[in-house]
Amino acid sequence: MSSKPFPMLIFILKTCIIISLLTLKAAAKETIEIGAIVDFNSRIGKEQKTAIAIAVENYNHDSRNHKLMYVHFRNTSKDAIQDLFTAEDLVDKNNVKMIVVGMQTWEETALVADIGKRHQVPIISFVTASFTPELVQLKWPFLVQMSSSSLEQINCISAIVRSYQWRRIIIIYEDDMYSDSSMLAVLSETLKGDGAEIEHQVILPQTSSLSDPREVVRREVVKLLRKQSRVFVVLRSSVSTASHLFKEAKEIGLMGRDSAWILADSLADLLDSVDSPFISSIQGALGINNHYAEATKSFQDFKGQFQKIFRSDYSMEDHSEPGIHALKAYDSITAFAKAVNNLGTKSSNDSKLLKNKILSSNFTGLSGQVSFVDGALSHPSTFRIVNVVGKRYKRLGFWSSKVGFSEVVEAENGERIQVNGSHTMKSSEVKWPGELNRVPKGWAMPTDSKPLIIGVPGRTSFEKFVKVKKVANSNERKYSGFCIDLFKVVLKILEQNYTLPYEFEPYDGSYPDLVQQVINRRFDAIVGDMTILAERIKYVEFTQPFAESGLTMVVPVKFDGSEKAWMFLKPFTISMWIVTGSILVYTMLVVWFMEHQSNPEFRGRWKDQLGTAMWFTFSSLFFAHREKIKSNYTKIVVVVWLFLVFVLTSSYTASLTSMLTVPRLEPSVKDINWIKRTNTTVGCDGDSFVKDYLRQVLELQNIKNISNQEDYPKEFESGNIKAAFLEIPYQKVFLREHCNQYVVAGPNYRFGGLAFVFQKGSPLARDVSEAILTLTQDGTLNNLEERWFSLSRNCDNVDASNETESLTLGSFWGLYLVSGATSTVCLLFFVWRLCRKSRQQSQAYYDSVVHPSTNQSFWTKTARIIQYYQNDKPAVSLRRVTSGRVAGLGVDEKGSSSKWHLVSPSDAAQVFDGSSQHPPQSSLEMGNLRSE
Repeated sequence: MSSKPFPMLIFILKTCIIISLLTLKAAAKETIEIGAIVDFNSRIGKEQKTAIAIAVENYNHDSRNHKLMYVHFRNTSKDAIQDLFTAEDLVDKNNVKMIVVGMQTWEETALVADIGKRHQVPIISFVTASFTPELVQLKWPFLVQMSSSSLEQINCISAIVRSYQWRRIIIIYEDDMYSDSSMLAVLSETLKGDGAEIEHQVILPQTSSLSDPREVVRREVVKLLRKQSRVFVVLRSSVSTASHLFKEAKEIGLMGRDSAWILADSLADLLDSVDSPFISSIQGALGINNHYAEATKSFQDFKGQFQKIFRSDYSMEDHSEPGIHALKAYDSITAFAKAVNNLGTKSSNDSKLLKNKILSSNFTGLSGQVSFVDGALSHPSTFRIVNVVGKRYKRLGFWSSKVGFSEVVEAENGERIQVNGSHTMKSSEVKWPGELNRVPKGWAMPTDSKPLIIGVPGRTSFEKFVKVKKVANSNERKYSGFCIDLFKVVLKILEQNYTLPYEFEPYDGSYPDLVQQVINRRFDAIVGDMTILAERIKYVEFTQPFAESGLTMVVPVKFDGSEKAWMFLKPFTISMWIVTGSILVYTMLVVWFMEHQSNPEFRGRWKDQLGTAMWFTFSSLFFAHREKIKSNYTKIVVVVWLFLVFVLTSSYTASLTSMLTVPRLEPSVKDINWIKRTNTTVGCDGDSFVKDYLRQVLELQNIKNISNQEDYPKEFESGNIKAAFLEIPYQKVFLREHCNQYVVAGPNYRFGGLAFVFQKGSPLARDVSEAILTLTQDGTLNNLEERWFSLSRNCDNVDASNETESLTLGSFWGLYLVSGATSTVCLLFFVWRLCRKSRQQSQAYYDSVVHPSTNQSFWTKTARIIQYYQNDKPAVSLRRVTSGRVAGLGVDEKGSSSKWHLVSPSDAAQVFDGSSQHPPQSSLEMGNLRSE
């Protein structure tokens, strides 16, 4: 009995030792407590709770960590104030060092962020703030946003809209009182930059606050039937609200053909976890979800852990795969754990230092790169574009701000790969709502039960464009004209892709009022001669113009014969006449200089020589010259000159003939300034914009409305108007019928052209424009114009708008240059040969005088040298010749008085040489003179 207490004592001692060792081991690791406020009842909250628990467990089981982590989970409340108290309680009672906020609204997140600011506790949130990161840091310095800027997703939505050329969209979002208003404003500005706009906004209240959410949602969705746009962007919504939205939209037909739905990440990120009825209600929708790498080992390990725990805790859930919300929750704990480890031996109670360590994180997590700038993730998101098809969805590709749309992601498995980006998405792989095999128009397309209502001008000045005629004994109307026929041809091209049921409806008001009916949505389109104007294009959509447009002034012609007396001068311009005269005189002088040296017909008194040269040159204009040409140089000059004369005379004759045979219509009023000075009355179509343009822009006062094409001639003849202002298409029609009586005067005032009109943002305008371009290229449009606006028989030989223009120097300067250059070159060659011959003769004379034969005496040589220097060196010069010495030059002896004559070097040599040097002809002439 005495020995029994001893073993018991030993057992108690061992137990105490073990407990002491365990206590010491636990005390060796400091426990850090954190809080997590998530929604236990939502899919997102369930994923976040599971992921946080896995992250904490992995951290605690890592022997390298010298601290333990414990998480306090709290469920979110439907009341934001209650969540505020929950966060306050975690800080005060549980002494948490960080709070992970899993709420999905910025309203709740902002309240918890205030608690973090007050107690200096880091708050990690997964909601993107509606403010800039800089402003968030100033207002909530302890808030850490595990999310990128919403601008990336906005740009992605805008890129999709631009890619499919949708012009108007409808935004749908669930109101949380904070974030979506600013996000919506940014989206609106981004869409405007891409040529699109937000037509309507649908603000849905949170279904949790409604007693009958289905009825409220249905009321809002029914309103969309009155809108033309069929492109819907669900910017932000919970799954419960979206379920009601898509169910009602499908029932009223908004999920059918030519509709397009784009789901932002708030819904697209949950497509893996929603039920089958939800998937079936959004068939054909496009989704934008956050991309994350699924092939990495870390993700696969986490996925296995997640699925095991998730299936155990939430056996009612159909899908157990982790989504982006679970990955970000895991990465948030990882960032906190790394910050705690980086503190080392420093106290973890320093919250500010702990927050700074979290913000300095830089690692690759499960959700992507984790690094912060101004309290938010700095790495731009990469979005995956998906298409809801069948029981799940199909992946179409990726989008990022760096490369645009691509088929592969920018980085995978941690390695950089080559990416070929594009600004457009491939549409061939998309399964659109209603099983449409083409890109939806995104517009309320007409049907047989609801056709396109097209307004047609009921009152037109020129009925060849549009004419509405009432059928006798019935309420039906017959529509005809160039515009009507063109529209019907366009429809045949559109029918290759889709049918376009329509109904014409005449409108008897003015053209500006007709455009206003499209703005007011009474008419879907206008088919007629509508002018594209800057103030109209702001509110309606114009097609490609099918006719040029502009304002011209049409006036009666006058037949003025005062200028006919000088009509012969019109074929050439003034500069042409001056240059022609100059080249004629130059050629005349060149011919005279080269011919009078050796050609007797160009010799004599200077008056006779000048007259002969002038007669020869002028007679060559008519090829009537009779003088013979001696010099070869002169012949070259004359040949080129005659070719120039031939071209000039032929051109002159043709131009003058055209001016005399083609009727020349002179305007009675030449410019608009005369109308302003005299305050003359002018006419125009008062139902168009022209009247306002004349008053406001051209500042004309006396304007008379003329409503019919046939009234213009009557008003002109009666003198009521002096000019009429018509748009170019109407002017062409009018002048083709009255080509001999009216002409265009003054400048043209250009406008955008004539086109069809559709409602703003209508895709039909783009399709009709393509059809008009096709008709322009294949010649169909020209054939229609010829059929409707054929030229009158009286106008076949009349050009009412243009005169035969005078010939200018620009067309002949090459011929003038060749003629002048030829004359100059020949003249230079002639002078060079003349000088050369003169030097040869001078040298012969010098040798005979200065170096005579040795048989002569000294006094004879001296006398010859003195005579040489007294008479100068012989050259081509003018010298005085007396009557007694002119016989050798063939000059009449009757000129007894001394005269000056041009003497050639050969003549001069003969005079200074002895009588034995005279040729026989000179001797005969001297004998004849003596006999006389």
